[in-house]
Amino acid sequence: MVVQVVRGAGGVQLAGDWEAIGWANRFLDHLVARAFSPATVRAYAFDLVSLARYLQLRSVRFSDLTAMDVFEWVQWQRTPVKAEGSVIPLRAGGAAVSTVNRRVAAVRSFYGFLVMAEHLSANPVPTVRRSEGLQPVARGLLGHLGQGRPRRGGRLLREPSRLPESLPLDEVGEFVRDLHTHRDRAIVLLMLLGGLRAAEVRGLLLPDVDQGHRRVRVVGKGDRERVVPVEGAFFAELAAYLRLERPPGLATVQCFVVLRGPTTGSPMTEAGLRSLFRRHRETSGAVRVRPHRLRHTYGTELASAGIDLLALRALMGHVSPDTTSRYVHLSVEHLAAEYTAARFQLQDRL
Repeated sequence: MVVQVVRGAGGVQLAGDWEAIGWANRFLDHLVARAFSPATVRAYAFDLVSLARYLQLRSVRFSDLTAMDVFEWVQWQRTPVKAEGSVIPLRAGGAAVSTVNRRVAAVRSFYGFLVMAEHLSANPVPTVRRSEGLQPVARGLLGHLGQGRPRRGGRLLREPSRLPESLPLDEVGEFVRDLHTHRDRAIVLLMLLGGLRAAEVRGLLLPDVDQGHRRVRVVGKGDRERVVPVEGAFFAELAAYLRLERPPGLATVQCFVVLRGPTTGSPMTEAGLRSLFRRHRETSGAVRVRPHRLRHTYGTELASAGIDLLALRALMGHVSPDTTSRYVHLSVEHLAAEYTAARFQLQDRL
């Protein structure tokens, strides 16, 4: 049986004929016990499946994994698979750099768990040594405590630094106009005008919507809470959805639910949200509209308007200020105008 992720009563588990299935499921249970989010546990499960299929393909036992095996697994993930003259993303072939780094980090944590459980004596997954740079001399009464816990791990592959991919507002408008329900328009506007992630929209609860003050309470990554003000257009669509479309008498407190079919009244699922966007990309012709690009558009527009970076960081729920700073970039037109002005000043001095 091919190793795969299955959903059980206690969450996701691995099933198949891999000899490490038992340890992998104990590791996933360990993550649940540590209050990792269901989405994170699910991602770790699929990351372990990638490793398991590679080790089975190479006939390598999980307890015999070496650093060179890890690097070969990385190369295997990055190599596209050719079929019938075309390149298609079978198994893990052609995975993005960020995906490979995430999988390596998950597997490093898995083997760290095996070491902690005294099943292995050392973690075979290599780490990247990151320079701490020049550190100031520790002074004062608490100077002996140092600079805090050192950073560990790191990315095995270098990731290109790219600006967040925002969308032209006319393309977003085409997509919104193609939506047929108040629910769907409220979902898209919450991403565009509130910067919410797809999982945050699906997890939004009715008690966390403050229509009077036009703001929502969001539980984001790592169970970090934030309060986000949202424009009135969203609340107008939301009110119409709650009044006209949401089935009455539902026990679920999730704001957005399925409106038709056998699962009517159930909270919207990840697959359902993906299907919504895929369907309307095809019918509207706005093929670049995706949930996270709407969030990027929100951040880019606010940064372009000159919002304080600390405020933008709080609104978007970023942990690192470096993530927020990526939204602050100058347009080509602005750079050209500044260059032209500086060049004329230089010519006047010659």
